Amino acid sequence: MLDETDDIHPLFHGAPKTTEFKKLRKRIVQNTRKAVEQYGMVRPRPDGAPDRWLVCLSGGKDSYTLLAALTELRWRGLLPVEILACNLDQGQPGFPATVLPEFLARMGVPHRIEYQDTYSIVMDKVPQGRTFCALCSRLRRGNLYRIAREEGCSAVVLGHHRDDILETFFMNLFHGGRLATMPPKLVNEEGDLFVLRPLAHLAEADCARFADAMSYPIIPCDLCGSQDGLQRQQVKQILDGWERNAPGRRQVMFRALMNARPSHLLDPALFDFAGLDIAPATD
Repeated sequence: MLDETDDIHPLFHGAPKTTEFKKLRKRIVQNTRKAVEQYGMVRPRPDGAPDRWLVCLSGGKDSYTLLAALTELRWRGLLPVEILACNLDQGQPGFPATVLPEFLARMGVPHRIEYQDTYSIVMDKVPQGRTFCALCSRLRRGNLYRIAREEGCSAVVLGHHRDDILETFFMNLFHGGRLATMPPKLVNEEGDLFVLRPLAHLAEADCARFADAMSYPIIPCDLCGSQDGLQRQQVKQILDGWERNAPGRRQVMFRALMNARPSHLLDPALFDFAGLDIAPATD
């Protein structure tokens, strides 16, 4: 791991020099690289030009960790893509609009800050007592797709981590009646952009420890954070309880998502149960 000031990106200036932090940073970078390679996230362009990614930055611990990990991989020549950091200011009251552009400019990170007042739309359309997340996410995603196209990016890169993926799986299981979650890589409905999640193998706790140790300027999401009783919060509490009773349970469940056996489930669209036969009896 590079530690001399002259040999690292400004994003890592002032990093703690403790052995514990160096192990954390190494684990984050290695797991990010693992996801990028395992799911074939880098796709060379036909003209030989480097790929271009729109890395979405909310100002939360996860997106800072995402930006840092991808920047380090690129800095070390292990990620042959151009990175454009992007923050979508959704017009939430009290949002500190200067924090991210000042931070990104100071760090020398190419970026685009976009203002779109989706907050007013969400507050107008969502009935009182209902959660904001679905509509807010839809509006945010539509704007990010537009920005990616305008900037010539092939991928929208998000900071969802292992715990987000597990929570989504159980939300679909408990409330949606399906076995599905956030995949590390997918193509959007229009078919012209990849959606990537390079932090798929990272634990949320590692993202929190890393961002805290680096003293990145965290911006909380007051819109969804102001609502109690969200389905995701309930699922998170269940997973937290399982983890307390059996440490390592989250990682075991995450590995299960990479070890699906259609023949041992019940979906005839995934496995030809009707075509199963037994060997004929022999004399």
